[in-house]
Amino acid sequence: MSVPSWFTAFLSTFQRAFAIAVVIAQGGIAVTGSIVRVTGSGLGCPTWPQCFEGSLVPVEHPEVASLHQWVEFGNRTLTGVVGVIAALCVLAAWFNRPRRKRVVVLALVQFGGVVAQAVIGGFTVLTGLLWWTVSVHFLVSMLLVWFAVLLVAALGEGDGPARPLVPRGLLKLQVVQAVTLGLLLLAGTFVTAAGPHAGDAATPRLDLPVDTLSQLHADLLFLFLGMLIALGFALRGHPVPRRPYYALVGVVLAQGALGMVQYWTGVPEVLVSLHVLGAGAVVVATAALWVSTRERAGGQRDDEGLRSQTAGSSVASHV
Repeated sequence: MSVPSWFTAFLSTFQRAFAIAVVIAQGGIAVTGSIVRVTGSGLGCPTWPQCFEGSLVPVEHPEVASLHQWVEFGNRTLTGVVGVIAALCVLAAWFNRPRRKRVVVLALVQFGGVVAQAVIGGFTVLTGLLWWTVSVHFLVSMLLVWFAVLLVAALGEGDGPARPLVPRGLLKLQVVQAVTLGLLLLAGTFVTAAGPHAGDAATPRLDLPVDTLSQLHADLLFLFLGMLIALGFALRGHPVPRRPYYALVGVVLAQGALGMVQYWTGVPEVLVSLHVLGAGAVVVATAALWVSTRERAGGQRDDEGLRSQTAGSSVASHV
């Protein structure tokens, strides 16, 4: 079965747009998930994959408010939207000529991640929103955001082995920084799990002091920021775009300030969702800085001799 030329031309023309869209979608669905949580709508659809037994969509129910049903159902529906965008990324990578294995793999990661998240989301609902299942759900979203940034970057790179643009010691620092970011995100889910926003009033909470968990979260943020400052000094004199670095500094400082306001004001609902949005922005900016310190043979160059694909600048401007 042949594919119409207009369709392959469409996929080729908008391939980069699809990749940027999947970054936004993967981060955005984490934000809508936080809205489900702060509105207490986590069990608005108490079954999965149906909303109620015998109905895929919300129905009038004496024990579940319509608002909760539609908030949760809306988040489930958005999973389908993310899936369509991820599928377009896969099709664009597959039909592009020459077909590039790395781009195909990164696109498949996005689509497979959507499927995995649907299963994890269903498990979360069926277990009554156990706090650790919600944490896993969020962390997988952030991991998919990271790989989505790599997908955007790959479209402007070659397919050869990555060549460092900075000393290997700085690459190791970035690895430690990425691990610290993972721990920072994990600690953030602990704070939420022990805090007031459970997703449902009957959901058991993480039985640990919120103040202690918040301090751990803050300490990891300071550690991350300290490494970022050190990295900024070390990057001087190396042929690395500066915008991804400054973007990361900006979003980290903004996220830290937002976290302090949350703590001082008793964790209001709207700030929770903004903080989740900020977490996604930090992941995007960190991944963008990561790709900016490496290049692959065959990548296009801009007028200054740097890679034309500085994913951080491009992606961060769309988030």
